[in-house]
Amino acid sequence: MRTTVASEGAPRAIGPYSQAVISNGMVYLSGQIPLDPSSGQVVEGDIARQTEQVLDNLRAVLDKAGASLASVVKTTVFLADMNEFAKMNEVYARYFSVEPPARSTVEVSRLPRDVRVEIDAIAQAG
Repeated sequence: MRTTVASEGAPRAIGPYSQAVISNGMVYLSGQIPLDPSSGQVVEGDIARQTEQVLDNLRAVLDKAGASLASVVKTTVFLADMNEFAKMNEVYARYFSVEPPARSTVEVSRLPRDVRVEIDAIAQAG
């Protein structure tokens, strides 16, 4: 069984993909970038502010899927500049303060809308 998830609390999908898919007891979340869900615009600010928005967007999708940040088992962080890792990591640590998930972090040459960070996740369902 496969169910798609769409949360009003996160930016709507801007292409042929779902915000998340629930399958076999797991929630697979598409990458979120720092878009304000109400305006659809990139949030102003540095990597810390952008990371907060990304994680808030992920949390909104998880909530709609009946999951939470505590149920996340794996994330992938995509950074436009690895020199911003420490600031991103400081914010990330606030959201995943207890038993953080497994994680990969990579620097990429470009992200959608030229944002600084994108994060995707896999979580246990409900």
